[in-house]
Amino acid sequence: MDHHIPMHALPEEIQKMLPEEKVCKYCGVSYLILHEFKAMEEKVKAMEKEMKFYQGSVDREKRLQEKLHSLSQELEQYEIDNKSKTERIYDVGMQLKSQQNEFQKVKKQLSHLQDELKIKYRQSYIFRLCFC
Repeated sequence: MDHHIPMHALPEEIQKMLPEEKVCKYCGVSYLILHEFKAMEEKVKAMEKEMKFYQGSVDREKRLQEKLHSLSQELEQYEIDNKSKTERIYDVGMQLKSQQNEFQKVKKQLSHLQDELKIKYRQSYIFRLCFC
């Protein structure tokens, strides 16, 4: 610890005081350092309070970092799930389009067969009329 050397000497009247006059009769501490000691006590109390605040900050930051990590992992999983579901939707959309195309083909075939059936039915009707 550094030893403080004052720049100016104490006033002569203080230097001439008896030692009993310079100390607290209750605690025995010199009045010359009592004020500084009390100021240092207050400073230590303030610093202890500040340290408690920062200790709480460290704990809060640790919890927030853990929460951030957890949320980042969830986000990553959601992005993977989203990509998978997007691909699935695309596949299902393609299957639907294929089924719609197949349906249109079958619908055209049905229409064609119905037209043929009508023709056959008319032919049959005419044939029966002619041979009956």
